[in-house]
Amino acid sequence: MSTDVQEPPQRSDLVGVLRQASGAQVVVLGDVMLDQQVNGSAHRLSPEAPVPVLRPTARTYTAGGAANVALNVAAMGASATLIGAVGCDAAGDTLTGMIDAHELMTNRLYRSPERFTTVKTRYVCGGQQLLRVDEEETSPIAGDEQAQIIGSLRAAIGNADVLILSDYAKGVLCDGVLAAAIRLARDNGVSIVVDPKRADFTPYADATVITPNEHEARAATGIDTSTDAGAAAAAQAIIESAHIPAVIVTRSSKGLTVMQAGGAAQHISTDAREVADVSGAGDTFVAALSVALAGSAPLSSAARLANAAAGIAVGHHGTAIVSAADIESALILRDLAATDMKIVTLQEAVACARTWRRNGMVVGFTNGCFDLVHPGHVRLLAQARASCDRLIVGLNSDSSVGRLKGTSRPLQNEIARATVLASLAVVDLVVIFGEDTPLALIEAIQPGLLVKGADYRRDQVVGADLVQTWGGDVMLVELEQGHSTSSLVSRARDQQLA
Repeated sequence: MSTDVQEPPQRSDLVGVLRQASGAQVVVLGDVMLDQQVNGSAHRLSPEAPVPVLRPTARTYTAGGAANVALNVAAMGASATLIGAVGCDAAGDTLTGMIDAHELMTNRLYRSPERFTTVKTRYVCGGQQLLRVDEEETSPIAGDEQAQIIGSLRAAIGNADVLILSDYAKGVLCDGVLAAAIRLARDNGVSIVVDPKRADFTPYADATVITPNEHEARAATGIDTSTDAGAAAAAQAIIESAHIPAVIVTRSSKGLTVMQAGGAAQHISTDAREVADVSGAGDTFVAALSVALAGSAPLSSAARLANAAAGIAVGHHGTAIVSAADIESALILRDLAATDMKIVTLQEAVACARTWRRNGMVVGFTNGCFDLVHPGHVRLLAQARASCDRLIVGLNSDSSVGRLKGTSRPLQNEIARATVLASLAVVDLVVIFGEDTPLALIEAIQPGLLVKGADYRRDQVVGADLVQTWGGDVMLVELEQGHSTSSLVSRARDQQLA
């Protein structure tokens, strides 16, 4: 099995991933249900039994199961087609009304005269759930109903980018429907994302990615998934036994484990800030993952976006719809908070660089004083980052700048300079060093690309010969004319004197 990898801190342009998926087509097939929440007050116990007497004050209805997945897909900017079955009852009317009200939703729900709509009712007092009542039918849908469902899928699949199989074991994704759905999607070149419920994952064979939670992965494989190593082993076992090339094990507060056939495991920490209610968080995760994949995002980026979306969902009470705007706001705030995390020690930078290389990434390195970041700096950093997968910047310490530039420099202390650099999207890590040259950093980090300004000749670049010994490249970037910290300082002093 591939070596486990703890994914290092990095900034991914997940906002761009989300925007790229706008207008994508996602089909959601599975078990739909209606969530009802009865809020009330309780001031006494029943004389009949030691239970509180609830006085209802409000009832709210939200879509659950596959319907919640589809509404989340639409809220994230993709077009969603929902296929499933509801009864010819009031709950079915309420549910279809919610679907029909959304402009990005296409309703292909079958109104079955033989079944009733699944309804989950939660009784809540003071934010505390007292009781949940499930009204459901779990037997497989009948043969004529299967034909209706498959027919709806056949009509929708040709325009789809992703098919989500949202299995809640309520009878829609029975053997016949499941096999037909996977076959139709594969015949049309459509990616398949599975949110499983079965204990045996082999019926989902040939799907693109499956997203069991920790308990489901353990039940399917018999492997303890409470540790990173155990979750990775379970994911590998699922890949091999179920013939599904990618597995994401969702592990609640422990985050995610992402595994692709032939690759190493990635362990991604949870993105939740404060947990209010986990209801529907899995639906939000699957929706965001599928929207990102529909926009052609790599699986790792799609998983990170889904992780962020689920982190928002658990911060809400009850089943939540997470919009594209919600996710963008959360990602922007997270990036602001993560700026300080980019400023690392040399040992941390070495560990990150090692992991990045192990994942097949090209690690770039450049260095400087960066006393006042100007367009010339921005050009150099942008071109450097465009030529590698991760960029580490070595920053001269205050004492080092003083020795190199004179006692009047630096104009800003090393923490201020590092913070400015870390706020730039093109910079992945910043390492402050006290030596006059970055040779020790280069030797320790072992970058595959060394970048300097074109005011240097290749033979003048510190560490160039070293980088070339391990097969790396040296790149010289043409400087932006008229921009340098020294010239800016000189002009400012001339203006003061004038």
